[in-house]
Amino acid sequence: MKAGIHPDYVTVNVHCACGTTWTTRSTKGQELRLEICSACHPFFTGKQRLIDSAGQIEKFTRKWGKKKETATPATPAKA
Repeated sequence: MKAGIHPDYVTVNVHCACGTTWTTRSTKGQELRLEICSACHPFFTGKQRLIDSAGQIEKFTRKWGKKKETATPATPAKA
């Protein structure tokens, strides 16, 4: 390895939005802030939160949902 070209590898504090904190090592600086971690991610916790902001599901259903079929005239069967 060449000397002087690698960043410093320092101990940093990591803070998640859920309130969990821990210490690790990184080259990114003194503090890392995360939005989601293994303590609050639904995959790891087994809890799933469904958020329907402003009726997005209904909006999608109205736009792309099944359309009502119109009655088609019946054709006479050949005997």
